[in-house]
Amino acid sequence: MKRRDLAIVALVSISIIALELAWTRIFSAEFFYTFAFLVLSIAILGLGLGALALRLFPSLGRPEKLGLILSLTGLMTLVGPPAVFELGLVFSALLSSWIMVGKLVIAIMLLGAAFFFGGIALASIFKQHHRQIPKLYMADLIGAGLAVPVIILAMNGFGTPTASFFCAMPVLLAALIAGRGWSKIVPVVIAAVIFMALGSANSLLEQDRPQRAPVMYKHWDAMSKIKMYDFGPLARGLEIDNVANSPVYAFDGNWTRPDSEKYQFGIDASYLIEQFDSCTFLSLGSGGGTDVLQALQAGATEVHAVEVNPFINYMMLYGDSSGYLIRYPQKDTSASDSSLAEEPGADLAETDTVDYSVPLPIVTLPEFTGRLFHDPRVTVVSEDARAYTRRHKNKFDVIYSLSSNTWAALASGSFALAESYLFTTEAFMDYWESLSDSGYMMMEHQFYMPRIVSEVKDAFARLGVEDPLSHFAVYDLPQMRRNIMFISKRPLTDSIRYYAFGALTPEVYDQRHLLYPAPDSLQDSLINRIVLEGWQAVAGDVPIDISPATDDCPFIAQMGLMKNFKFEGLDRILPYEFFGFPLAKMIIIVIILVVGILILPLNLLPYVTKGPHLRFAPWMYFFIIGMAFMMVEIILIQKYTLFIGTSIFAIITVLLSLLLGCGIGSSLSEKVGHGVPFLAIIIWLLLDVTVFGRLTGALGGLTMTPRILVSGLLIFPLGIFMGMPFPKGAMRVGQLVDWGFAINGAASVIGATLVMLTAFNFGYSVSLLIAATLYLLALGLIAKKAGWQPRTS
Repeated sequence: MKRRDLAIVALVSISIIALELAWTRIFSAEFFYTFAFLVLSIAILGLGLGALALRLFPSLGRPEKLGLILSLTGLMTLVGPPAVFELGLVFSALLSSWIMVGKLVIAIMLLGAAFFFGGIALASIFKQHHRQIPKLYMADLIGAGLAVPVIILAMNGFGTPTASFFCAMPVLLAALIAGRGWSKIVPVVIAAVIFMALGSANSLLEQDRPQRAPVMYKHWDAMSKIKMYDFGPLARGLEIDNVANSPVYAFDGNWTRPDSEKYQFGIDASYLIEQFDSCTFLSLGSGGGTDVLQALQAGATEVHAVEVNPFINYMMLYGDSSGYLIRYPQKDTSASDSSLAEEPGADLAETDTVDYSVPLPIVTLPEFTGRLFHDPRVTVVSEDARAYTRRHKNKFDVIYSLSSNTWAALASGSFALAESYLFTTEAFMDYWESLSDSGYMMMEHQFYMPRIVSEVKDAFARLGVEDPLSHFAVYDLPQMRRNIMFISKRPLTDSIRYYAFGALTPEVYDQRHLLYPAPDSLQDSLINRIVLEGWQAVAGDVPIDISPATDDCPFIAQMGLMKNFKFEGLDRILPYEFFGFPLAKMIIIVIILVVGILILPLNLLPYVTKGPHLRFAPWMYFFIIGMAFMMVEIILIQKYTLFIGTSIFAIITVLLSLLLGCGIGSSLSEKVGHGVPFLAIIIWLLLDVTVFGRLTGALGGLTMTPRILVSGLLIFPLGIFMGMPFPKGAMRVGQLVDWGFAINGAASVIGATLVMLTAFNFGYSVSLLIAATLYLLALGLIAKKAGWQPRTS
């Protein structure tokens, strides 16, 4: 084996992991994250199928073919995603149209092709140099680990579509290294095509859809895709990942305007702010700054604008140095007035006043908003709001959360059906402790209120709050189709409940009224029943999951129940579960069925060919460790997002620490006894379940950098031991490592999807215990030398 082989393995791994992260970001924004999960999870099966193809067709592994196979990997990296966008996939019609099913299959094949050819390349090198597997696997894992910060920096620096094209460059460099003769020209030509296509990346990787208004600006990084709409001279709008919206109001910086000229807000918190002589106000998800504007207009003396998306804060503070991308908007009449009315603050938009024949002036958001975020009373924070509140006890007089969403997937890989931790029982415990002695909190949401009520009740019970039902109220805003959870540190008076968001007169009943305490006409409403009877007593009567989400199981948006699955009515699938359809669970089941019915039997095909065969013990061994590894990786990403706070930093910290540790562990695997890594993994996972969660909870008040360092210290040692099982098994099976790699790849997809199903139902801790059990089973298999010698037919 030469150093170039190590370099080729590392470069291929960089491209593959970078692809997974970049494509997850793209398809989550353009097709909704549940469908990105479906497509990419199955596509990544191509990695194992490539290794299987090598086992069935050994000629694919000839050294002279390696350069061309790597070039094909790079080519499909470039061609796959644009081709998928050209297919015109409509996932909501997936089960009502065979044509759409056919398009889905084509999309999976297009995206899976890059992984397929990459799998052939890796497996061929592993097979050819099987005696050097510890070093080769080390190169694979370290390459994967380094890919994480590299692709995230690329997405932030060049934009996600452009970065996705750059993903091909490492594997094309590997093709140049491995190529022979004329084949070295191929990766150079493909690289040249990529550079020529960079200017079209944004248009090639975007789905055509009607826009709410003229689009003034677009930005796409590792965290989100942001569009800025022009709603006229009085309002703009920020749209995140084509789903979540945040309005931006024009403001001239004049705080002395008469009451008749002050802004009116759909959910008015001015009464609450005015209860304090000096109000400290926290905006959970400040977005375009309307919460900040409302707080300052009402007289708040200290405003904390906390936004998890740092680029939104950058836009509000500094604008964007590149200017707005579109200066000549085309009037779009496809968006109806009703769609604009759903945008908070859209009543201020005067779209008819826009002159579409005149170039748009470049007016940055700081100028448009009167430099609102530069006001000395405002503290601008780019951080997860939950992490921020944990650092501030007894601080805030008013906490205001308007339309926070958890729909966007983390950029943690195609296997993430991730949620934020803003809507859990423990979150409300943190919010309660961060309120001042007479503080208030309001949290508005369109769909989550039944679960939020359950969580608030559980949080108050765990905190030991006396007379807990007197400390909160729930409002309905029928015209806005929203509900409000209102929490008070002191027992609520009738007066506070009546005036909190505007007087509850009979004339405004259709605009706002109480759901709890409920009037006589609403005693049987779902919210009132949950409060008075408890969610357990009501759960059987409703079509959605109303159980409280917790930090161990934070999937508040997964509201679907299996009892609601019916074959009739599947002609159009909604991309969310707010009405009870168990979409995420069904997608996971589909993936597991695809792997179980199609892919796993394919991994049995080598048994009907001539030559050496894996026995049962090694076959099961590679299957089990593939499942277990991915189960641990996925759960660690999810768990440490809570502690670290910002998803991007959590992804970098977890994957970099874990994969670099695995790489070092692989290089040391021959020096350690067979039982050591498995026992160490099991012990470490038990510590994670029983001790580390308490430790990170106690250290939640640390700033970002110490939290990242602590996380790395808790993950890196585990990674060292998790990097040992595969090379230990591979050294035993010799040239059959390609088959083991194929089995491992299929099992990885099963593990990554199955762990989400267990997490939905039982939580992260149980999922880690299942992974520990799998490692125990793997220990039992490798501890017996008998049954590992290849069988020849």
